[in-house]
Parts: sequence; C-alpha cells; structure tokens
Amino acid sequence: MLQADSLQLLCLTSSSGVPLFSRGSSKQLPFSIIGSLNGVHMFGAGHGAQLLSCETERGSRVVWRVFQESLMLIAVSGGGGGCAISELQLRRLLDNVWNCMVMVLGQDELANVRNVERLKREVRSCYRLIDMLLERVSDDQGLMGHLTQCTDCLPLSNSSMVQETLDSFTQAADSEFGCLLVHGRVAQATEKWWSRLAPQEVVVLLTLVHSLSSSSSCDYPVFLPQGSPTVAIRLLCFQLLPGVHVCVLCGPKPSLYKAENELVSRFWSPLLETLRSCLEQADRSILPPSLNLRWDVQALLLINRESRRAITVCPPVRGGAPANATPLLSSHRRLELLRLFYTFAVTRYFTSEDVPVSPASSSSEPVFEDFSQGFTHVPLQCYLVTDDCKCYGLQSPQHQLYLLTDLSVPTFALRSVATQTLTAITAATGF
Repeated sequence: MLQADSLQLLCLTSSSGVPLFSRGSSKQLPFSIIGSLNGVHMFGAGHGAQLLSCETERGSRVVWRVFQESLMLIAVSGGGGGCAISELQLRRLLDNVWNCMVMVLGQDELANVRNVERLKREVRSCYRLIDMLLERVSDDQGLMGHLTQCTDCLPLSNSSMVQETLDSFTQAADSEFGCLLVHGRVAQATEKWWSRLAPQEVVVLLTLVHSLSSSSSCDYPVFLPQGSPTVAIRLLCFQLLPGVHVCVLCGPKPSLYKAENELVSRFWSPLLETLRSCLEQADRSILPPSLNLRWDVQALLLINRESRRAITVCPPVRGGAPANATPLLSSHRRLELLRLFYTFAVTRYFTSEDVPVSPASSSSEPVFEDFSQGFTHVPLQCYLVTDDCKCYGLQSPQHQLYLLTDLSVPTFALRSVATQTLTAITAATGF
C-alpha cells in the first residue's frame, strides 16, 4: 500500500466513513483503498467482530481505533524497509493524535459531529501537531514520551534553586501548574503539574509547546484531554533562552503582557547562567556532569514506574573506550534500536504501565501479546543479542531500565552492567 518505512494517518467519521483528513506519506493512499479500510472495519462491526489491526504479507501494518463512537483514526505503515514500525507504536500514535485533537478543539466538538464540512476546516488547526507526532515515531531527538506515555525529563544537578524560582513564578501567575522545559524535556515542574496532569496530557502539551517555540511568548487556549476535555484553560509559554521555555496553565489572569513584561524578568533574569548550564547538560549527555556512564553503554531508557517519568540517554561520544573498540553507532540508529527493544520487552515480558483505557475508546483493546500469559511468574529481566549491540531490560517495583551495550560486553555480564548503571543513575539523580 505504501513505500517502505512510510507512514500515513487517516481520519474518518465512524458512522458514515466521510474522510476528514489524511496526513503523513507524500504519496497518499487512493480513495478506493481508504474506502476499503473503512468498509472492512464496518463489515466486521456489523457481524459482531472487532477489527483492531492487521499485517500484510509484505510487512505493512494497519491499525484502527474508534473514539467516542464518533471518529475513526487509521494508521497505515509501509513494510519491507530496514526497520518496520511496530503495532505498539501505531497504537500509541492514534492515542496521541486523538489527545492532540481534543486539546485543540475540545471533546464536545469531536464527539458530536454536527457539520462535517465545518469540522474539516477546524481540524486543520491540528495539522502541525499531527505532523510532529508522525515525525516523532522515528525521530532522533531522544524524546520517547510519545511511545512510553511517560514524561521525558532532564534531571538537573542544581535543581533546588530552579524549583524555588519556578514555584514562585507559577504562584505569581495565579496558578499551581508550571514547568520548565529544556529542549523539550521537563527539567522542573510544580507539585500539581506532576500529580494532577496525566502523562498522556503532558506528552501532547510538550508537542504543542514545541510547535509554538518559534515565538518568544504565547497565550494559547487548550483543553486537557483527561482533566478538562470540555472547558478550555490558558497555556502561557515564554522563551527564556533558545531551547529553554517556562510554561504555566492558568485562568483569566494574568494578562500575557503583565506576565511577559513583569513576571518573567523578575523571576528568571537572575537565573540565566543557571539556565545556560542546563542547556549544556541537555546537549552533552542529559545526565548530571558528575555521573559518568561506562564506555560500553551505548544508550538507555530509564522509566520511573511510580511517577511515570523517563530519562533517555544517547551519549554523543564515549569516554574511556579502548583503542580497539568498535566504532560507535550513529545516534539515530541507537535510538531506533532502543525503541525496538522497548517495544519487544513491553509486548512480551514486562507488565503494562498504561492507565486504564479511557471511555474515549470504543473498547479496551489488547496492547500486549498473549506470550507472557503463559508465565507462572512476572518476568523481571530479559536480554536480546543483535548484530549491532546487546540489549538488556530490567524491571523492579519502581523502575524499568532498557540498556544498549557494546557487543564486546559478555552476555553473562549484562545483568551486572544494568544493575550498576541503574544504581549509579538513581543515586546521582534521585530519579
């Protein structure tokens, strides 16, 4: 249907199958195929069968999802390339796209389609966000929240001063919801931001902030997909430095003018040097400067299962490597392998961290395979040896660690390397 490694997203009304938009691959699917994809889903529903996904002989995948019994989203990926897009990635993509549409338009507008042509025009305001989500399925920026449904974080080495400033700034803006972003990662956030916002909401909020990053400040109305899907609130966003933004969710006050001209300079001007050091940390290795990883650790994803926060590390260089060490893989390839290994582990061995399926979905679909149901225990570790690297996954009550190491690491030593890495990071960051 599509060329290798291509991806296309379709949106139709669930009752009549009228197409609302198509985004993604430059080569659009013919209308006849779009109609067939909708028709086979409707045929199954009419006979008591629910069609969730399928895969062609050539490796293409199709995933369907109906939201609020109103709109159907269909993700289609091309097969035959070097790295096929997994079903889990497509499912998470559909969830994120729906949440983006709710965030911009509100749930009422999407759940009760009264005028299809009007909705077609209004949904265009979501195109930029949707295109960003499509790009992030295989991007090389190290942001994994769209897949893990966790908040991408930057653990700061000097967090107390930044936290105090953020709390004071947020309070002065008549809000309890504020965060500081460094290159799209949450460096600090207020207590209510962590406790009241769902990770899925944070993922789409960060995508929106990235889409607005070209402006120095903005005042944007948003609907929170879970917390406030029918009543809009204000998102105030200010650029403190290129790559550093502070965001606040608030009510009618303060005005954008007052916040930008009075509050931002008062609270953040004294911290400019601190913010520059945060940028340097994000550019260098994400982890604090005091923490040095082993030279044979090529990339890692660390998830805090309790707070639903995550750290993704893909070192640009490796210090201390022996002279005969194999060349380091490109960051794009390592992140690609990290996504594949995460998908491999959570669909076969590790327990689901997802929140219960929201009523927005037509049903609770199985994201995880039946493979793990045959176990009499809960798997805590797994490993995989590939032609490019060795992978090791470790699960504890509080954390999940996904580690990519050099091929020179003995397989029997992977567990020790993973345990040492987890201990070092948690001890240095308190993550």
